Amino acid sequence: MSENTDQMAKTDDTGEPAEGEGSSADRVPPSSLDDVPGWFHEVDQHLFHWFLNRQEETKAPGDLVELGVYLGKSTILIGEHLRPDDTFTVCDLFGTPAPDDDNHAESTKSYKDLTREEFEFNYGAFHDELPVIVQAPTGDILGHVAPGAARFVHVDASHLYKHVRADVEAARTMLNDDGIVVFDDYRSPHTPGVSAAVWEAVITLGLKPIALSPQKFYGTWGDADSARRELIAWADERPGFTSDVQEVSGHELVRVVYKAPKKPKPKPAPPADAKPPEPKPAPAKPKAPPPSPARKLARDLLPPIVTRTIRKARKANQAAKPPEASAPPVTPPSSDG
Repeated sequence: MSENTDQMAKTDDTGEPAEGEGSSADRVPPSSLDDVPGWFHEVDQHLFHWFLNRQEETKAPGDLVELGVYLGKSTILIGEHLRPDDTFTVCDLFGTPAPDDDNHAESTKSYKDLTREEFEFNYGAFHDELPVIVQAPTGDILGHVAPGAARFVHVDASHLYKHVRADVEAARTMLNDDGIVVFDDYRSPHTPGVSAAVWEAVITLGLKPIALSPQKFYGTWGDADSARRELIAWADERPGFTSDVQEVSGHELVRVVYKAPKKPKPKPAPPADAKPPEPKPAPAKPKAPPPSPARKLARDLLPPIVTRTIRKARKANQAAKPPEASAPPVTPPSSDG
């Protein structure tokens, strides 16, 4: 892994701690991606893992790049796939002046809470080393990543057409032959510039779509067919996933939808002060059937001494009666004939 000179810059020009340093000690670090603010849907988390795992299984060469990191949610996941000899380079403004007024207005409106300190705090909760951090406009990325050096590039920076168009060209330059590029917000109503730049790249720059999620576009300038076939087979076996193949401008692509399977709701635990359930009462003994009319009449008319004599004789007769013999077992016929 190449050394990052920027990531260790924790002091200002006077040698004192940089502004804001030390405040992270009072915060609880995130323990899962759900704890990190950002827009990274579960379907895309699965798809990122799939594409990056596939590259690792095929030993695809190349580094990792992310343009636009916000507070590190997707960066943390990509970092899980960083191999010992790879370099992971990320680029964002982190408060650096934007290159033009439109980009400045966009950054101020949408990313006013973005700070490098917050990003490093979140990423450091999951990884021992920070990625190479380029604190600059994404137009400067080619000064830090060599042509053909990357196998995976995630673009989630400016939504303005001219900047996305430049990010498309930069991704094309950085990626190796079968590298994967992912564009965020390719279809959102508030980001028409991303839609225009991405589909323009499909029509005029040879970008081949592989898959679409509701939020992200997955493509390559290399072999899209094999990736598409493998992705369909994978999605068909995964609970909660559905996919279909569509054709756009002569290119097939896989539309992937994910709905997490419902988990059974656990039974609520009884309150701590709840009383144990009371034991159920024993079932009542069945009542003896009422005497027949003839017996009732005899009991009313006969003297008591005669009634007692009859009862004793009946009990003695029942005690002396032998039990009924059970039927003898049936012996099957011999197979010897």
